[in-house]
Amino acid sequence: MTSTATTPVLDAARYKELSQKVAQVRLEVGKVIVGQNDVMDQVLMALFAGSHCLMEGVPGLAKTLLVSTLSRVLHLSFKRVQFTPDLMPGDITGADIMEEQPDGKRRFVFVEGPLFANLILADEVNRTPPRTQAALLEAMQEHRVTVGRATYKLPQPFLVLATQNPIEQEGTYPLPEAQQDRFMFFIDVEYPEKAEEVEVVRRTTANRAVELQAVLSGPEILEIQKIVREIPVADHLVEFAVNVSRASRLRRGAEGDAAVPAFVKKYGQWGAGPRASQFLVLGAKARAFLLGKSAVAQEDIEAVAVPVLRHRIVVNFAAEAEGVTSRQLIRDIIAHVKKG
Repeated sequence: MTSTATTPVLDAARYKELSQKVAQVRLEVGKVIVGQNDVMDQVLMALFAGSHCLMEGVPGLAKTLLVSTLSRVLHLSFKRVQFTPDLMPGDITGADIMEEQPDGKRRFVFVEGPLFANLILADEVNRTPPRTQAALLEAMQEHRVTVGRATYKLPQPFLVLATQNPIEQEGTYPLPEAQQDRFMFFIDVEYPEKAEEVEVVRRTTANRAVELQAVLSGPEILEIQKIVREIPVADHLVEFAVNVSRASRLRRGAEGDAAVPAFVKKYGQWGAGPRASQFLVLGAKARAFLLGKSAVAQEDIEAVAVPVLRHRIVVNFAAEAEGVTSRQLIRDIIAHVKKG
């Protein structure tokens, strides 16, 4: 007797309960953070997908406040690391320190670095040398650090939000595209609307205390991560996500590039790899959960396409000269794939 794969059956009652808690999380964060709803949703989606985010925005847009507030509402530990040119790998992973024991002997004792927390804000990650960046990226990928001959597991859940400052690029070490590919989302943190900025000024210049309620716990977030992966997605939607990624590539070899649209050939320098297809589907599942839906729709894939692909599709000089951005290229690719 042969066995066949079946689609996991979600516990509807538990699904609804956790979805309601996530909705409460957004309300609690809103007590402190004005606007930035898309940014908060993308951070939550990355957390529920068990992945990481790269954020770009000028100083003063409440990136640190958003993450620290989220950690309080989710009852998770939080560490902020200011990345600087003199930061060494051991400064973030931890190091073996010689300590004198009660018996008078000296032994090496491992002292944990700031990576040993649930939420990590890696501030201005492009200001630290590649060696330290590599240590961070290894921790993101493996969820563990290696110091000397010993390996230490990082706490779960584990989410890294790395920020880049789009100004003052002198003396920086920009993340190569291959390393950016490890981040699920590239989040563009923009200036607030006028009404939002007025409210921000009003709140931050008054004597105002806010009490936040912890809504979710670490074990519940791990449960959500498992549920997100069990959300069903139709085969044609998986194929749609793959087609979007493949349409961005200037392919060579036997398959050729006949399926690549003309505008990608004109403006594209580098396209998205298979990891992009995976994150399109996983991000769509996380968005479906965030909205309380029981299955993925095509609109979910389209909604996460820009943050998933923006740092994976590189435009060429011709595009830059004509003002064509990767964001515009992504939207054109989606429109092209939808036409079939």
